[in-house]
Amino acid sequence: MTTRAASRATSYRSRGRTPFGAPGLERDQRAAAAETVLLVLGEDSPLPESTTDVEDLVLRLRGHVKHLGPLASPTEPALRRAQQICSESIPDGYMPGRVHLVKLATATQQLLAVARNDSTVTVKSPRRRRWRKPPMNVMRGAVFALALAALVLAASVPRR
Repeated sequence: MTTRAASRATSYRSRGRTPFGAPGLERDQRAAAAETVLLVLGEDSPLPESTTDVEDLVLRLRGHVKHLGPLASPTEPALRRAQQICSESIPDGYMPGRVHLVKLATATQQLLAVARNDSTVTVKSPRRRRWRKPPMNVMRGAVFALALAALVLAASVPRR
């Protein structure tokens, strides 16, 4: 295999495709769509920095709708809505583009739920560890100990 052919095969694999253009078996389209939807709608996900980032995410979501379409019935309202939003052009400007992106991500999420045959599926952000809130008496004791330590320190300073 020549260097050019090897690099071409690698670039196809990195995009989830084999060198022959068939969808790769190692990447599930539903999982990829869920990740992209999470990237757009997740609470902890960063906002796109520029208009180009918004356009890239819109193109990625359009591809997911294209791949998820055959998994749903052609008369499915979620599929129709997603295809309608995909056919609209991306508005000029950062904020109108972001509004379009969120609409498309929501429609893709609904289509993903239909493709999974479960209408209650929602994409959740990864669970973060939350610290347990200490009881009120523990907080009172900590404040009392801190005040007592400050009082002892102030009393131990020599006077002139």
